[in-house]
Amino acid sequence: MGNRRQFLKETAAAAGVVFTGCSLMEKSLHAQGGGGGQRRQVMVGGRRVRTIDIHAHVIIPEATELMGVKTAPNNASVMQPERFARMDEWGTDMQALSINPNWYGVDRDVAQTMMQLQNEKLAELCGKYPDRFVAFASVALQFPDMAADQLEQGVKKYNLRGAAIGGHVNGDELSNPKFDPFWKKAEDLGCLVFMHPQGIPEMSKRLAGNGGLTNVIGNPLETTIFLSHLIFDGTLDKFPGLKICAAHAGGYLPSYAARSDYGCTRFPDNCKLIKKRPTEYLRQIYVDSMIFTPEGLRHLAAEVGAGQIMIGTDYPFPWSTTTVDHILQTPGLSDAEKRAILGETAAKLLKV
Repeated sequence: MGNRRQFLKETAAAAGVVFTGCSLMEKSLHAQGGGGGQRRQVMVGGRRVRTIDIHAHVIIPEATELMGVKTAPNNASVMQPERFARMDEWGTDMQALSINPNWYGVDRDVAQTMMQLQNEKLAELCGKYPDRFVAFASVALQFPDMAADQLEQGVKKYNLRGAAIGGHVNGDELSNPKFDPFWKKAEDLGCLVFMHPQGIPEMSKRLAGNGGLTNVIGNPLETTIFLSHLIFDGTLDKFPGLKICAAHAGGYLPSYAARSDYGCTRFPDNCKLIKKRPTEYLRQIYVDSMIFTPEGLRHLAAEVGAGQIMIGTDYPFPWSTTTVDHILQTPGLSDAEKRAILGETAAKLLKV
């Protein structure tokens, strides 16, 4: 490989940037939100790539009101014109919308009504802007049988592309057999399950103080715990066809995956429930690209495979505004791998 600086220049030049106009409706939205009305188009190896953000949040205020939570009008997770402007600026053609589960404590009747309303509203939003949004169904995992039904309805009735879930439910790991009806339904439907952490309440004291550790450390740590339980408790053997995408680049697991394998070598009794090495399961799990540096992305691709990575911005939370450029400017990725990460893998999984 030649001089790294020259390599980056050549990569950026090869990727190219093209701007095109928007529809009349989107121009109107941009005018309201201050956007310029031009959409950045991403090119890799002379080919246009439709970029798909797997990790983007939204809130449906009418639904949160059902559990007594008021959403501020200026909450950035509410669908607003500003979102279109940022997507166009960053080169995001489409977002896969998810709602962070905060309803695992509500009773069955509220959960039933709330999930139906959220999924109806998500479907309406995707129907209104079909070239900009797809969405994950909301499911009430505290009632696994209901969650399975809500997932099926979301996919078959509302054309949602899978489910968005948290990393635990009221202290229970999702590898607990009581959640098997949900996992079985997800496997049968062949849809993607997007997992986003909710925090680790029992560690709140340890993570308090400076640094925003509940987010900076806590979120990827919960992702690590979630994935490790699915692996070591046998869930991924029980449902080998599951398609799971873990937020925040799979947490810390890809960075220290060999320790899981070595643990099975040194302490085989801890691994009696699994059929393969832990790292083999890791390579069947999808992750987003929120690893922030070229070296981090290179290592993530080496551990899980470039074909298992999809771009994620965590919109509207201000983690990165250069997610697309992160992929384009990472040395060592082939054009095919860049296209896969930027959108082709997500398009297949989400049936776009």
